[in-house]
Amino acid sequence: MIVGVCRIVLALPSVDSLKGKRSIVRRIVDRVRHKFNAAIAEVAEMDAHRRAVLGFAVVSNDARHANSMIDTIVSFVSSATEALVIDRSMEIVHLEDHFGGGLDAAIDRSYDEPGEDDDDGR
Repeated sequence: MIVGVCRIVLALPSVDSLKGKRSIVRRIVDRVRHKFNAAIAEVAEMDAHRRAVLGFAVVSNDARHANSMIDTIVSFVSSATEALVIDRSMEIVHLEDHFGGGLDAAIDRSYDEPGEDDDDGR
């Protein structure tokens, strides 16, 4: 499983109140969730009205696809609103199974009843 995580910093030069900032951030968050089915939230700078920090994550089975999804979402955010993307950082995390012999072997072991003789002599 591949998880792509991205943090973007937005400048909001025309905003002069927290209410205005929240309106823009809410619009971005709602659009990204609806269009890309990504997990997204405002993660820092909550009290600064001319700056917003958003974090989002995507899940895929391919690192290139996760990277492409992140690029697409950042491009969408920068083009869909009056907010300017001034910084971006991302990380691609590879999560492996922790079942020793693989996920299939773990699933096979979970179906074995305790005390039952296995076909393979275990």
